[in-house]
Amino acid sequence: MATCFWLRSCGARRLGSTFPGCRLHPRAGGLVPAPGPAPGPAQLRGYAGGLPGLSAALLRTDSFVGGRWLPAAATFPVQDPASGAALGMVADCGVSEARAAVRAAYEAFCSWREVSAKERSSLLRKWYNLMIQNKDDLARIITAESGKPLKEAHGEILYSAFFLEWFSEEARRVYGDIIYTPAKDKRALVLKQPVGVAAVITPWNFPSAMITRKVGAALAAGCTVVVKPAEDTPFSALALAELASQAGIPPGVYNVIPCSRKNAKEVGEAICTDPLVSKISFTGSTTTGKILLHHAANSVKRVSMELGGLAPFIVFDSANVDQAVAGALASKFRNTGQTCVCSNRFLVQRGIHDAFVKAFAEAMKKNLHVGNGFEEGTTQGPLINEKAVEKVEKQVNDAVSKGATIVTGGKRHHLGKNFFEPTLLSNVTQDMLCTHEETFGPLAPVIKFDTEEEAIAIANATDVGLAGYFYSQDPAQIWRVAEQLEVGMVGVNEGLISSVECPFGGVKQSGLGREGSKYGIDEYLELKYVCYGGL
Repeated sequence: MATCFWLRSCGARRLGSTFPGCRLHPRAGGLVPAPGPAPGPAQLRGYAGGLPGLSAALLRTDSFVGGRWLPAAATFPVQDPASGAALGMVADCGVSEARAAVRAAYEAFCSWREVSAKERSSLLRKWYNLMIQNKDDLARIITAESGKPLKEAHGEILYSAFFLEWFSEEARRVYGDIIYTPAKDKRALVLKQPVGVAAVITPWNFPSAMITRKVGAALAAGCTVVVKPAEDTPFSALALAELASQAGIPPGVYNVIPCSRKNAKEVGEAICTDPLVSKISFTGSTTTGKILLHHAANSVKRVSMELGGLAPFIVFDSANVDQAVAGALASKFRNTGQTCVCSNRFLVQRGIHDAFVKAFAEAMKKNLHVGNGFEEGTTQGPLINEKAVEKVEKQVNDAVSKGATIVTGGKRHHLGKNFFEPTLLSNVTQDMLCTHEETFGPLAPVIKFDTEEEAIAIANATDVGLAGYFYSQDPAQIWRVAEQLEVGMVGVNEGLISSVECPFGGVKQSGLGREGSKYGIDEYLELKYVCYGGL
Protein backbone atom coordinates (compact mmCIF):
# COMPACT_ATOMS: atom_id res chain seq x y z
CA MET A 1 0.00 0.00 0.00
CA ALA A 2 2.88 2.36 0.07
CA THR A 3 6.01 2.81 -1.90
CA CYS A 4 9.53 3.34 -0.90
CA PHE A 5 11.95 4.72 -3.43
CA TRP A 6 14.98 4.39 -1.24
CA LEU A 7 15.17 0.63 -1.59
CA ARG A 8 14.23 0.34 -5.24
CA SER A 9 15.75 -2.34 -7.43
CA CYS A 10 17.20 -4.20 -4.47
CA GLY A 11 19.51 -1.34 -3.66
CA ALA A 12 19.42 1.50 -1.14
CA ARG A 13 20.29 4.49 -3.25
CA ARG A 14 19.52 6.90 -0.46
CA LEU A 15 21.51 4.85 2.01
CA GLY A 16 24.55 4.95 -0.23
CA SER A 17 25.14 1.21 -0.40
CA THR A 18 23.90 -1.84 -2.21
CA PHE A 19 22.80 -5.10 -0.67
CA PRO A 20 23.87 -8.14 -2.73
CA GLY A 21 20.96 -10.50 -2.92
CA CYS A 22 18.93 -8.08 -0.80
CA ARG A 23 20.13 -9.73 2.38
CA LEU A 24 20.06 -6.61 4.56
CA HIS A 25 17.15 -4.46 5.62
CA PRO A 26 16.94 -0.90 6.95
CA ARG A 27 15.57 -0.36 10.42
CA ALA A 28 15.42 2.62 12.73
CA GLY A 29 18.55 1.45 14.52
CA GLY A 30 20.51 0.75 11.35
CA LEU A 31 20.92 -2.30 9.14
CA VAL A 32 20.15 -5.74 10.48
CA PRO A 33 20.52 -9.15 8.87
CA ALA A 34 17.63 -10.36 6.81
CA PRO A 35 15.57 -13.35 7.87
CA GLY A 36 16.90 -16.79 7.09
CA PRO A 37 16.27 -18.81 3.92
CA ALA A 38 12.83 -18.66 2.39
CA PRO A 39 10.47 -21.30 3.72
CA GLY A 40 9.45 -24.28 1.66
CA PRO A 41 6.11 -25.03 0.05
CA ALA A 42 2.88 -24.23 1.86
CA GLN A 43 2.09 -26.46 4.78
CA LEU A 44 -1.33 -28.12 4.98
CA ARG A 45 -2.88 -26.50 8.00
CA GLY A 46 -5.43 -23.94 9.11
CA TYR A 47 -8.70 -25.03 7.55
CA ALA A 48 -12.09 -23.50 8.29
CA GLY A 49 -14.87 -25.72 9.51
CA GLY A 50 -18.63 -25.54 9.57
CA LEU A 51 -19.11 -24.68 5.89
CA PRO A 52 -21.00 -27.61 4.37
CA GLY A 53 -20.82 -27.85 0.62
CA LEU A 54 -17.61 -25.82 0.38
CA SER A 55 -14.21 -27.23 -0.48
CA ALA A 56 -12.21 -27.91 2.68
CA ALA A 57 -8.98 -27.77 0.68
CA LEU A 58 -9.57 -24.09 -0.16
CA LEU A 59 -10.96 -22.92 3.18
CA ARG A 60 -7.87 -21.59 4.87
CA THR A 61 -7.91 -19.63 8.11
CA ASP A 62 -4.24 -18.75 8.72
CA SER A 63 -2.21 -15.98 7.15
CA PHE A 64 -0.05 -16.90 4.16
CA VAL A 65 3.46 -15.46 4.44
CA GLY A 66 6.64 -16.56 2.73
CA GLY A 67 4.97 -19.65 1.34
CA ARG A 68 3.78 -20.88 4.76
CA TRP A 69 0.43 -20.92 6.54
CA LEU A 70 0.99 -19.08 9.80
CA PRO A 71 -1.46 -18.65 12.68
CA ALA A 72 -1.74 -15.40 14.61
CA ALA A 73 -2.02 -14.87 18.35
CA ALA A 74 -5.71 -14.03 17.96
CA THR A 75 -8.54 -14.81 15.55
CA PHE A 76 -11.68 -13.01 14.40
CA PRO A 77 -15.04 -14.34 13.17
CA VAL A 78 -16.29 -14.15 9.61
CA GLN A 79 -20.06 -14.24 9.22
CA ASP A 80 -22.55 -15.07 6.50
CA PRO A 81 -24.35 -11.75 5.86
CA ALA A 82 -27.53 -13.57 4.84
CA SER A 83 -28.03 -15.54 8.04
CA GLY A 84 -25.53 -14.07 10.47
CA ALA A 85 -24.08 -17.55 11.04
CA ALA A 86 -20.38 -17.84 11.78
CA LEU A 87 -18.39 -19.19 8.84
CA GLY A 88 -15.13 -19.60 10.71
CA MET A 89 -12.39 -17.98 12.73
CA VAL A 90 -9.53 -16.39 10.79
CA ALA A 91 -6.06 -15.29 11.87
CA ASP A 92 -6.18 -11.72 13.17
CA CYS A 93 -2.83 -10.35 12.02
CA GLY A 94 -1.26 -7.33 13.68
CA VAL A 95 1.65 -5.01 13.00
CA SER A 96 4.33 -7.65 13.63
CA GLU A 97 2.74 -10.07 11.16
CA ALA A 98 2.36 -7.27 8.62
CA ARG A 99 6.03 -6.35 8.84
CA ALA A 100 7.04 -9.98 8.56
CA ALA A 101 4.96 -10.29 5.41
CA VAL A 102 6.65 -7.23 3.92
CA ARG A 103 10.09 -8.66 4.70
CA ALA A 104 9.12 -11.96 3.07
CA ALA A 105 7.87 -10.12 -0.01
CA TYR A 106 11.06 -8.06 -0.20
CA GLU A 107 13.24 -11.17 0.06
CA ALA A 108 11.23 -12.82 -2.70
CA PHE A 109 11.34 -9.71 -4.90
CA CYS A 110 15.09 -9.90 -5.25
CA SER A 111 14.82 -13.24 -7.01
CA TRP A 112 11.37 -12.86 -8.61
CA ARG A 113 12.45 -9.75 -10.50
CA GLU A 114 15.16 -11.87 -12.17
CA VAL A 115 12.75 -14.60 -13.27
CA SER A 116 12.22 -14.44 -17.03
CA ALA A 117 9.04 -12.90 -18.36
CA LYS A 118 8.24 -16.22 -20.04
CA GLU A 119 8.45 -18.12 -16.75
CA ARG A 120 6.37 -15.52 -14.88
CA SER A 121 3.84 -15.79 -17.70
CA SER A 122 3.76 -19.58 -17.38
CA LEU A 123 3.20 -19.47 -13.61
CA LEU A 124 0.36 -16.95 -13.90
CA ARG A 125 -1.21 -19.15 -16.55
CA LYS A 126 -1.04 -22.16 -14.20
CA TRP A 127 -2.71 -20.08 -11.49
CA TYR A 128 -5.43 -19.13 -13.97
CA ASN A 129 -5.96 -22.78 -14.94
CA LEU A 130 -6.36 -23.77 -11.29
CA MET A 131 -8.94 -21.02 -10.77
CA ILE A 132 -10.95 -22.35 -13.70
CA GLN A 133 -10.67 -25.92 -12.39
CA ASN A 134 -11.91 -24.78 -8.96
CA LYS A 135 -14.38 -22.14 -10.14
CA ASP A 136 -17.44 -23.71 -8.51
CA ASP A 137 -15.85 -23.92 -5.07
CA LEU A 138 -14.39 -20.42 -5.36
CA ALA A 139 -17.82 -19.04 -6.30
CA ARG A 140 -19.45 -20.71 -3.31
CA ILE A 141 -16.86 -19.16 -1.02
CA ILE A 142 -17.73 -15.71 -2.39
CA THR A 143 -21.44 -16.28 -1.86
CA ALA A 144 -20.90 -17.58 1.67
CA GLU A 145 -18.82 -14.64 2.88
CA SER A 146 -20.31 -11.75 0.87
CA GLY A 147 -23.90 -12.86 0.21
CA LYS A 148 -23.52 -12.31 -3.53
CA PRO A 149 -25.97 -14.42 -5.57
CA LEU A 150 -24.25 -17.59 -6.74
CA LYS A 151 -24.72 -16.82 -10.43
CA GLU A 152 -22.97 -13.48 -9.96
CA ALA A 153 -20.26 -15.17 -7.87
CA HIS A 154 -19.57 -17.54 -10.77
CA GLY A 155 -19.30 -14.49 -13.02
CA GLU A 156 -16.84 -12.86 -10.65
CA ILE A 157 -14.60 -15.93 -10.56
CA LEU A 158 -14.38 -15.99 -14.35
CA TYR A 159 -13.70 -12.24 -14.39
CA SER A 160 -11.08 -12.73 -11.67
CA ALA A 161 -9.37 -15.60 -13.48
CA PHE A 162 -9.33 -13.67 -16.75
CA PHE A 163 -7.09 -11.04 -15.14
CA LEU A 164 -4.50 -13.72 -14.44
CA GLU A 165 -4.82 -14.95 -18.00
CA TRP A 166 -4.56 -11.42 -19.41
CA PHE A 167 -1.51 -10.43 -17.40
CA SER A 168 0.17 -13.76 -18.06
CA GLU A 169 0.15 -12.59 -21.68
CA GLU A 170 1.10 -8.99 -20.89
CA ALA A 171 4.16 -10.18 -18.92
CA ARG A 172 5.91 -10.92 -22.23
CA ARG A 173 5.03 -7.55 -23.74
CA VAL A 174 6.91 -5.17 -21.44
CA TYR A 175 9.00 -3.29 -23.98
CA GLY A 176 11.52 -0.47 -23.67
CA ASP A 177 12.80 2.06 -26.23
CA ILE A 178 15.92 3.12 -28.05
CA ILE A 179 16.23 6.88 -28.62
CA TYR A 180 18.65 8.45 -31.09
CA THR A 181 20.18 11.58 -29.59
CA PRO A 182 21.78 14.56 -31.41
CA ALA A 183 25.24 13.26 -30.41
CA LYS A 184 26.55 10.69 -32.88
CA ASP A 185 28.57 8.83 -30.26
CA LYS A 186 25.65 8.28 -27.86
CA ARG A 187 22.55 6.17 -27.71
CA ALA A 188 19.73 6.47 -25.21
CA LEU A 189 17.85 3.47 -23.88
CA VAL A 190 14.67 3.36 -21.83
CA LEU A 191 14.21 0.30 -19.63
CA LYS A 192 11.08 -0.75 -17.76
CA GLN A 193 11.72 -2.33 -14.37
CA PRO A 194 9.47 -3.55 -11.53
CA VAL A 195 8.91 -1.01 -8.75
CA GLY A 196 9.36 -3.53 -5.91
CA VAL A 197 7.08 -4.75 -3.16
CA ALA A 198 3.43 -3.75 -3.63
CA ALA A 199 1.00 -3.47 -0.75
CA VAL A 200 -2.48 -4.37 -1.95
CA ILE A 201 -5.63 -3.48 0.02
CA THR A 202 -8.87 -4.82 -1.39
CA PRO A 203 -12.63 -4.43 -0.69
CA TRP A 204 -15.31 -6.96 0.20
CA ASN A 205 -17.67 -6.44 -2.75
CA PHE A 206 -15.40 -8.23 -5.26
CA PRO A 207 -13.22 -10.29 -2.91
CA SER A 208 -11.52 -12.25 -5.70
CA ALA A 209 -11.47 -10.01 -8.78
CA MET A 210 -10.09 -6.95 -6.99
CA ILE A 211 -7.12 -9.07 -5.92
CA THR A 212 -6.25 -10.62 -9.27
CA ARG A 213 -6.72 -7.32 -11.13
CA LYS A 214 -3.91 -5.87 -9.01
CA VAL A 215 -1.81 -8.93 -8.26
CA GLY A 216 -1.86 -10.25 -11.83
CA ALA A 217 -0.34 -7.00 -13.08
CA ALA A 218 2.15 -6.81 -10.20
CA LEU A 219 3.47 -10.33 -10.61
CA ALA A 220 3.62 -10.02 -14.39
CA ALA A 221 5.79 -6.91 -13.98
CA GLY A 222 8.15 -8.69 -11.58
CA CYS A 223 6.82 -7.24 -8.32
CA THR A 224 5.86 -9.15 -5.19
CA VAL A 225 2.79 -8.39 -3.08
CA VAL A 226 1.36 -8.26 0.41
CA VAL A 227 -2.44 -8.47 0.28
CA LYS A 228 -4.65 -7.20 3.09
CA PRO A 229 -8.16 -8.39 2.21
CA ALA A 230 -11.32 -6.86 3.63
CA GLU A 231 -12.19 -8.19 7.07
CA ASP A 232 -15.65 -9.28 5.85
CA THR A 233 -14.29 -11.51 3.06
CA PRO A 234 -10.84 -12.98 3.81
CA PHE A 235 -11.60 -16.53 2.65
CA SER A 236 -11.42 -15.65 -1.06
CA ALA A 237 -7.95 -14.14 -0.70
CA LEU A 238 -6.73 -17.16 1.25
CA ALA A 239 -8.21 -19.58 -1.30
CA LEU A 240 -6.29 -17.72 -4.00
CA ALA A 241 -3.13 -18.16 -1.90
CA GLU A 242 -3.68 -21.93 -1.79
CA LEU A 243 -4.05 -22.04 -5.57
CA ALA A 244 -1.02 -19.78 -6.06
CA SER A 245 1.02 -22.23 -4.01
CA GLN A 246 -0.29 -25.16 -6.05
CA ALA A 247 0.60 -23.28 -9.24
CA GLY A 248 4.21 -22.96 -8.14
CA ILE A 249 4.27 -19.24 -7.41
CA PRO A 250 7.50 -18.97 -5.35
CA PRO A 251 7.31 -18.42 -1.57
CA GLY A 252 7.01 -14.75 -0.63
CA VAL A 253 5.75 -13.57 -4.02
CA TYR A 254 2.09 -13.62 -2.92
CA ASN A 255 1.40 -13.00 0.78
CA VAL A 256 -1.95 -12.57 2.57
CA ILE A 257 -2.45 -11.01 6.00
CA PRO A 258 -6.10 -11.03 7.09
CA CYS A 259 -7.08 -8.93 10.07
CA SER A 260 -10.16 -7.79 11.98
CA ARG A 261 -11.77 -4.38 11.67
CA LYS A 262 -10.17 -3.54 15.01
CA ASN A 263 -6.66 -4.10 13.62
CA ALA A 264 -7.27 -2.84 10.08
CA LYS A 265 -6.11 0.72 10.67
CA GLU A 266 -2.78 -0.14 12.29
CA VAL A 267 -2.05 -2.99 9.86
CA GLY A 268 -2.82 -0.72 6.92
CA GLU A 269 -0.57 1.98 8.29
CA ALA A 270 2.22 -0.52 8.98
CA ILE A 271 2.40 -1.80 5.42
CA CYS A 272 1.84 1.63 3.89
CA THR A 273 4.69 3.22 5.80
CA ASP A 274 7.16 0.32 5.70
CA PRO A 275 10.31 1.48 3.84
CA LEU A 276 10.54 -1.88 2.07
CA VAL A 277 7.22 -1.25 0.31
CA SER A 278 7.50 0.62 -2.98
CA LYS A 279 3.90 0.68 -4.18
CA ILE A 280 0.38 0.99 -2.77
CA SER A 281 -2.68 -0.25 -4.63
CA PHE A 282 -6.03 0.33 -2.96
CA THR A 283 -9.69 -0.09 -3.85
CA GLY A 284 -12.18 1.35 -1.38
CA SER A 285 -13.69 4.56 -0.08
CA THR A 286 -12.37 8.00 -0.93
CA THR A 287 -12.04 8.76 2.77
CA THR A 288 -9.72 5.81 3.38
CA GLY A 289 -7.87 6.51 0.16
CA LYS A 290 -6.96 9.98 1.39
CA ILE A 291 -5.54 8.51 4.60
CA LEU A 292 -3.38 6.09 2.62
CA LEU A 293 -2.21 8.90 0.35
CA HIS A 294 -1.03 10.72 3.45
CA HIS A 295 0.93 7.64 4.53
CA ALA A 296 2.42 7.32 1.05
CA ALA A 297 3.41 10.98 0.90
CA ASN A 298 5.86 10.68 3.79
CA SER A 299 8.15 8.47 1.71
CA VAL A 300 6.87 9.46 -1.77
CA LYS A 301 5.57 6.01 -2.57
CA ARG A 302 4.02 5.04 -5.89
CA VAL A 303 0.21 4.89 -5.60
CA SER A 304 -2.76 3.69 -7.62
CA MET A 305 -6.28 3.93 -6.23
CA GLU A 306 -9.82 3.17 -7.29
CA LEU A 307 -12.08 5.09 -4.94
CA GLY A 308 -15.74 6.03 -4.58
CA GLY A 309 -18.16 6.97 -7.33
CA LEU A 310 -21.55 8.62 -7.84
CA ALA A 311 -22.36 7.37 -11.32
CA PRO A 312 -25.02 9.23 -13.31
CA PHE A 313 -27.33 7.25 -15.61
CA ILE A 314 -28.83 9.62 -18.17
CA VAL A 315 -31.80 8.74 -20.39
CA PHE A 316 -32.43 11.21 -23.22
CA ASP A 317 -35.71 11.58 -25.10
CA SER A 318 -34.27 9.78 -28.14
CA ALA A 319 -33.37 6.67 -26.13
CA ASN A 320 -34.89 3.25 -26.67
CA VAL A 321 -36.84 2.80 -23.44
CA ASP A 322 -36.57 -0.99 -23.33
CA GLN A 323 -32.81 -0.86 -23.82
CA ALA A 324 -32.45 1.85 -21.20
CA VAL A 325 -34.46 -0.12 -18.65
CA ALA A 326 -32.40 -3.26 -19.27
CA GLY A 327 -29.21 -1.24 -18.85
CA ALA A 328 -30.54 0.40 -15.70
CA LEU A 329 -31.32 -2.97 -14.12
CA ALA A 330 -27.85 -4.30 -14.91
CA SER A 331 -26.01 -1.17 -13.85
CA LYS A 332 -27.94 -0.46 -10.65
CA PHE A 333 -28.78 -3.83 -9.15
CA ARG A 334 -25.71 -5.95 -9.85
CA ASN A 335 -24.46 -7.26 -6.50
CA THR A 336 -27.54 -5.65 -4.90
CA GLY A 337 -26.22 -2.20 -5.81
CA GLN A 338 -22.91 -2.78 -4.03
CA THR A 339 -20.40 -1.91 -6.75
CA CYS A 340 -18.36 1.24 -7.21
CA VAL A 341 -19.66 1.69 -10.76
CA CYS A 342 -23.34 1.18 -9.91
CA SER A 343 -25.60 3.94 -11.17
CA ASN A 344 -26.33 6.20 -8.23
CA ARG A 345 -28.41 8.94 -9.90
CA PHE A 346 -30.91 8.43 -12.73
CA LEU A 347 -31.44 11.56 -14.85
CA VAL A 348 -34.37 11.15 -17.23
CA GLN A 349 -35.48 13.74 -19.78
CA ARG A 350 -39.01 15.06 -19.38
CA GLY A 351 -40.38 13.69 -22.67
CA ILE A 352 -39.52 10.08 -21.80
CA HIS A 353 -39.60 10.30 -18.01
CA ASP A 354 -43.01 8.79 -17.24
CA ALA A 355 -42.61 5.92 -19.71
CA PHE A 356 -39.17 5.08 -18.32
CA VAL A 357 -40.24 5.14 -14.67
CA LYS A 358 -43.25 2.92 -15.40
CA ALA A 359 -41.22 0.41 -17.39
CA PHE A 360 -38.38 0.45 -14.86
CA ALA A 361 -40.75 -0.28 -11.96
CA GLU A 362 -42.38 -3.16 -13.87
CA ALA A 363 -38.97 -4.63 -14.76
CA MET A 364 -37.80 -4.42 -11.15
CA LYS A 365 -40.89 -6.27 -9.90
CA LYS A 366 -40.55 -8.93 -12.59
CA ASN A 367 -36.80 -9.53 -12.59
CA LEU A 368 -35.47 -8.77 -9.11
CA HIS A 369 -35.87 -11.55 -6.56
CA VAL A 370 -34.55 -11.09 -3.01
CA GLY A 371 -33.16 -14.12 -1.21
CA ASN A 372 -30.19 -16.07 0.07
CA GLY A 373 -27.43 -16.05 -2.52
CA PHE A 374 -27.38 -19.86 -2.60
CA GLU A 375 -31.07 -20.12 -3.50
CA GLU A 376 -31.87 -20.66 -7.16
CA GLY A 377 -33.47 -17.62 -8.76
CA THR A 378 -32.06 -15.10 -6.29
CA THR A 379 -30.86 -11.92 -7.98
CA GLN A 380 -30.68 -9.70 -4.90
CA GLY A 381 -28.78 -11.01 -1.90
CA PRO A 382 -28.20 -9.32 1.45
CA LEU A 383 -26.21 -6.16 1.96
CA ILE A 384 -22.86 -6.80 3.58
CA ASN A 385 -24.00 -5.73 7.08
CA GLU A 386 -26.72 -3.85 8.93
CA LYS A 387 -24.81 -0.58 8.74
CA ALA A 388 -25.16 -0.73 4.96
CA VAL A 389 -28.91 -1.28 5.33
CA GLU A 390 -29.17 1.68 7.67
CA LYS A 391 -27.49 3.90 5.08
CA VAL A 392 -30.01 2.96 2.38
CA GLU A 393 -32.88 3.40 4.83
CA LYS A 394 -31.58 6.83 5.82
CA GLN A 395 -31.38 7.95 2.20
CA VAL A 396 -34.92 6.75 1.46
CA ASN A 397 -36.36 8.47 4.53
CA ASP A 398 -34.49 11.68 3.73
CA ALA A 399 -35.78 11.70 0.14
CA VAL A 400 -39.39 11.01 1.15
CA SER A 401 -39.27 13.73 3.81
CA LYS A 402 -38.24 16.19 1.07
CA GLY A 403 -40.95 15.23 -1.40
CA ALA A 404 -39.78 12.09 -3.22
CA THR A 405 -42.31 9.38 -4.10
CA ILE A 406 -41.70 5.67 -3.49
CA VAL A 407 -42.67 3.90 -6.72
CA THR A 408 -41.73 0.44 -5.46
CA GLY A 409 -39.89 -0.98 -2.45
CA GLY A 410 -38.76 1.50 0.17
CA LYS A 411 -38.25 -0.59 3.29
CA ARG A 412 -36.31 -3.43 4.88
CA HIS A 413 -37.11 -6.89 3.59
CA HIS A 414 -38.71 -9.48 5.85
CA LEU A 415 -35.93 -12.01 5.17
CA GLY A 416 -33.59 -10.49 7.72
CA LYS A 417 -31.74 -7.49 9.10
CA ASN A 418 -29.31 -7.27 6.15
CA PHE A 419 -31.94 -7.34 3.40
CA PHE A 420 -33.57 -4.30 1.78
CA GLU A 421 -36.23 -4.14 -0.91
CA PRO A 422 -35.12 -2.96 -4.37
CA THR A 423 -36.39 0.61 -4.33
CA LEU A 424 -37.35 3.13 -7.02
CA LEU A 425 -37.94 6.79 -6.16
CA SER A 426 -39.41 9.49 -8.39
CA ASN A 427 -39.77 13.27 -7.89
CA VAL A 428 -36.18 13.32 -6.63
CA THR A 429 -34.39 16.65 -6.27
CA GLN A 430 -30.72 17.53 -5.92
CA ASP A 431 -30.97 18.48 -2.26
CA MET A 432 -31.60 14.87 -1.26
CA LEU A 433 -28.84 12.68 0.24
CA CYS A 434 -29.22 9.99 -2.42
CA THR A 435 -28.13 12.40 -5.16
CA HIS A 436 -24.80 13.40 -3.62
CA GLU A 437 -23.88 10.48 -1.34
CA GLU A 438 -22.84 7.09 -2.73
CA THR A 439 -25.55 4.60 -1.77
CA PHE A 440 -23.99 1.15 -2.19
CA GLY A 441 -27.38 -0.46 -2.04
CA PRO A 442 -30.54 -1.25 -4.07
CA LEU A 443 -31.89 2.31 -4.40
CA ALA A 444 -32.64 4.01 -7.74
CA PRO A 445 -33.58 7.72 -7.45
CA VAL A 446 -34.92 9.40 -10.62
CA ILE A 447 -34.41 13.10 -11.36
CA LYS A 448 -36.36 14.75 -14.19
CA PHE A 449 -34.48 17.17 -16.47
CA ASP A 450 -35.27 19.26 -19.54
CA THR A 451 -32.11 19.92 -21.58
CA GLU A 452 -28.86 18.18 -22.42
CA GLU A 453 -26.89 21.01 -20.83
CA GLU A 454 -28.87 20.63 -17.61
CA ALA A 455 -28.21 16.87 -17.48
CA ILE A 456 -24.47 17.30 -17.97
CA ALA A 457 -24.34 20.01 -15.32
CA ILE A 458 -26.12 17.77 -12.80
CA ALA A 459 -23.97 14.75 -13.70
CA ASN A 460 -20.73 16.69 -13.28
CA ALA A 461 -21.73 18.51 -10.07
CA THR A 462 -19.69 16.21 -7.82
CA ASP A 463 -16.08 15.84 -6.68
CA VAL A 464 -15.88 12.22 -7.86
CA GLY A 465 -15.94 10.77 -11.37
CA LEU A 466 -15.59 7.02 -11.76
CA ALA A 467 -18.25 5.85 -14.23
CA GLY A 468 -21.18 7.37 -16.11
CA TYR A 469 -23.87 5.99 -18.40
CA PHE A 470 -26.29 7.45 -20.90
CA TYR A 471 -28.81 6.28 -23.48
CA SER A 472 -29.41 8.14 -26.72
CA GLN A 473 -29.96 7.38 -30.42
CA ASP A 474 -28.60 10.74 -31.57
CA PRO A 475 -25.01 10.27 -32.92
CA ALA A 476 -24.03 13.91 -32.46
CA GLN A 477 -25.39 13.93 -28.91
CA ILE A 478 -23.52 10.72 -28.12
CA TRP A 479 -20.18 12.29 -29.03
CA ARG A 480 -20.94 15.50 -27.15
CA VAL A 481 -22.04 13.84 -23.94
CA ALA A 482 -19.36 11.14 -23.91
CA GLU A 483 -16.68 13.82 -24.15
CA GLN A 484 -18.25 16.17 -21.61
CA LEU A 485 -18.99 13.72 -18.79
CA GLU A 486 -16.29 14.11 -16.13
CA VAL A 487 -15.72 10.43 -15.45
CA GLY A 488 -13.04 7.86 -16.22
CA MET A 489 -15.40 5.38 -17.91
CA VAL A 490 -18.54 5.90 -19.99
CA GLY A 491 -21.20 3.40 -21.00
CA VAL A 492 -23.11 4.51 -24.10
CA ASN A 493 -26.31 2.49 -24.50
CA GLU A 494 -24.68 -0.08 -22.23
CA GLY A 495 -25.03 -0.75 -18.51
CA LEU A 496 -22.13 -3.16 -17.99
CA ILE A 497 -18.72 -1.76 -18.91
CA SER A 498 -16.08 -3.78 -17.04
CA SER A 499 -13.72 -5.91 -19.12
CA VAL A 500 -10.19 -7.16 -18.46
CA GLU A 501 -9.06 -5.71 -21.78
CA CYS A 502 -10.19 -2.15 -20.95
CA PRO A 503 -8.68 0.41 -18.52
CA PHE A 504 -10.60 0.74 -15.25
CA GLY A 505 -10.31 3.91 -13.18
CA GLY A 506 -11.68 7.35 -12.45
CA VAL A 507 -10.96 11.07 -12.37
CA LYS A 508 -11.33 13.74 -9.71
CA GLN A 509 -11.48 12.12 -6.26
CA SER A 510 -12.38 8.73 -7.69
CA GLY A 511 -8.77 7.67 -7.84
CA LEU A 512 -5.37 7.60 -9.48
CA GLY A 513 -4.09 5.32 -12.22
CA ARG A 514 -5.77 2.54 -14.19
CA GLU A 515 -6.20 -1.19 -13.69
CA GLY A 516 -6.65 -3.97 -16.21
CA SER A 517 -5.93 -3.54 -19.94
CA LYS A 518 -2.49 -3.02 -21.46
CA TYR A 519 -2.12 0.07 -19.24
CA GLY A 520 -2.56 -1.79 -15.95
CA ILE A 521 0.92 -3.28 -15.85
CA ASP A 522 2.48 0.20 -16.14
CA GLU A 523 1.33 0.92 -12.57
CA TYR A 524 3.94 -1.59 -11.37
CA LEU A 525 6.80 -0.51 -13.64
CA GLU A 526 9.13 2.45 -13.60
CA LEU A 527 11.23 3.89 -16.40
CA LYS A 528 15.00 3.97 -16.30
CA TYR A 529 16.91 6.08 -18.84
CA VAL A 530 20.36 4.75 -19.79
CA CYS A 531 22.76 6.95 -21.74
CA TYR A 532 25.30 4.81 -23.61
CA GLY A 533 28.26 6.89 -24.75
CA GLY A 534 31.68 6.41 -26.37
CA LEU A 535 30.31 4.76 -29.48
